[in-house]
Amino acid sequence: MSKETVELLIEGGKATSNAQMGQKLGPLGINIKSLLDDINKKTAEFKGMKVPVKIKIDTETKSTEINVGTPPTSELIKKELNLQKGSGKPNIEKIGNLAIEQIIKITKMKYDAMFLNDLKSGVKSVIGSCNSMGILVEGLDAVAINQEVDSGKFDDVIREERTQVSAEKKLEMEKELESVKQKLAKELELAKAAEEAEKVKVEVKEEVKPEEVKVEEKKVEEKTKLKEEKKKK
Repeated sequence: MSKETVELLIEGGKATSNAQMGQKLGPLGINIKSLLDDINKKTAEFKGMKVPVKIKIDTETKSTEINVGTPPTSELIKKELNLQKGSGKPNIEKIGNLAIEQIIKITKMKYDAMFLNDLKSGVKSVIGSCNSMGILVEGLDAVAINQEVDSGKFDDVIREERTQVSAEKKLEMEKELESVKQKLAKELELAKAAEEAEKVKVEVKEEVKPEEVKVEEKKVEEKTKLKEEKKKK
């Protein structure tokens, strides 16, 4: 009995036949439409997120076995906050604020794939992912919140594996985020201004070249043209 394994990363509930799919599955002689229907049923709960799918195919009987993994941590974080993408300037542009309970929820979803000894270590790993996306945890950046995690401040919450956040706390999270945004507003404004200035500088540099450079470029163009004419002869 011969088996083939195909690994894909698809949007939950929206796997479609495309060139990559056809290249990987077409040669195996299976019913791709039926397989995609099965994949979409199994990944429907991950709508809006990228999720890894492993397909085991019996090349003789054409039977298939579909194993759905959990989405990358970044996808789970974006889903929790209804975000399309992370921050382009994570150090100074904060775009979200998660409660520790939400971090625990995400950690539990990824725990089996983390190969860690305890939930607390997983929580710190997820916090690190949040930090690289410009997302605060309990209104703090990764360094500050991890210090609180290490100090034992959230030991009870982690031990009890709490994942529910009250409406009041969610409102508090939003207020904390706005407060941090205001504090970083000037720094973000300066960073964007510097980027624009650099962009203009590059454009000007490309447009206004020293006269000697223009002369050299013209000489190179003429030499190239002569070489091409000689080849034609």
